[in-house]
Amino acid sequence: MSNLILAIDTSAGTSIALVKDGVVLSARSTPDTMRHAEIIGSFIHEVLTEAGIASHEVTHVAVGMGPGPFTGLRVGIAAADAFAFGSGAILLPMNSHDAIALEFLDTNPENNVVVTTDARRKEEYVSFYTGLDDEGCPIRAHGPAIQKPGEYIVTESAYVQATEVPATWLGVLAERMLVAGRPFLPFEALYLRSPDVTMSNGPKRVVQEMRGGQK
Repeated sequence: MSNLILAIDTSAGTSIALVKDGVVLSARSTPDTMRHAEIIGSFIHEVLTEAGIASHEVTHVAVGMGPGPFTGLRVGIAAADAFAFGSGAILLPMNSHDAIALEFLDTNPENNVVVTTDARRKEEYVSFYTGLDDEGCPIRAHGPAIQKPGEYIVTESAYVQATEVPATWLGVLAERMLVAGRPFLPFEALYLRSPDVTMSNGPKRVVQEMRGGQK
């Protein structure tokens, strides 16, 4: 049976792709980090329409679990989870940096590469790879981790600073992992630190009193 994979990543920009048996059928992508929720639905609709694929034909949904900022990352994860539930597809949680590494290493399979994406707060997410394995999957030797720019240095390595994660390569990697029988990540976002906004501990005393609470 052919694998028809919808790949979704919002750990940096927003990127959507439809991949069948390792071949990209259609894709949409933008590095914009402010409009994930506004465009993700239309992007999914456009890639399916362009490829002439109905949602129930999708067999798997590959979703980048980060590393990435809390707000943007959860948009893609929620969309992937909802689509998989509605279509009956199998959800495949994945490391977003692995897709960036594969894009570089696919034509340089024996090279080393350091992948970084913006973590904000004057920090970056970092992962280090030492080429591809026999199944064409990136070998991650370090990370993902949060570090200061330039703090993680590996000699004789290429450095890729990505502004978005290519869903095309996320889908291709998911296909390779499925064929090779590789395990996927748990369904848990790689935030790597607490979100910028924390949940409230409840209404303040003055609010409680206005609602009839005790002083």
